[in-house]
Order: sequence, then C-alpha cells, then structure tokens
Amino acid sequence: MFFAQVGTFIQLQGNIKYNWYTHHPILLLMGGIPLTWLYLQSVKHIVFSFNGEIWPSRILGFGIGILVFGLMSYFWFKEPITLKTLLCLSLALIIILIQIMMK
Repeated sequence: MFFAQVGTFIQLQGNIKYNWYTHHPILLLMGGIPLTWLYLQSVKHIVFSFNGEIWPSRILGFGIGILVFGLMSYFWFKEPITLKTLLCLSLALIIILIQIMMK
C-alpha cells in the first residue's frame, strides 16, 4: 500500500514538479497499470489479514495515503509542516494504529 501511495503521489503531483509529464502522457498513463496492481494486491492482503473485512483496507489506505502525501509534500516540494498539517498527520497515524491494534 505504501509503495502504491508513493507511486500515485509521483504520478499525480509529478506534473507540477516536472514538465516532461505534459509531453509524455502515455508514459504517465502506463504508470497506472503497475500502480493498480499494487493497490489490488495490497487490498487483497489487508482484507485477508483482517478476516475478510473490507473496511480496514479502506481506512488503512486512507491513513497511509495521508502520511505519504504529507511527507512527500515536505520532501519534494519543501512545503512546511504547519501545526494544522502536523495534527492531521498525527490523526492519520492514530487511525492506522487503531486499525492495527484493534484487529
């Protein structure tokens, strides 16, 4: 799930940072194929790990996505982590921990 979220961030936000994305849309679209496979595999494994429940995969995906987006925005775009952002990242981490600890 983590790698799928990182790849999605690069695919969606990369066009802001790199101009070549606009000149090679087919390559960008083809990147969606392995990302889809990563998402499908991660959801399958999470659902299996949670005895067939589908909610944990969605909640974990959300939490991991928020953490990846926040950290990649900080490292790639040098966006500051404000108090509001830090609180949101903390909430995402708490959501992930709740899902894992209350399995």
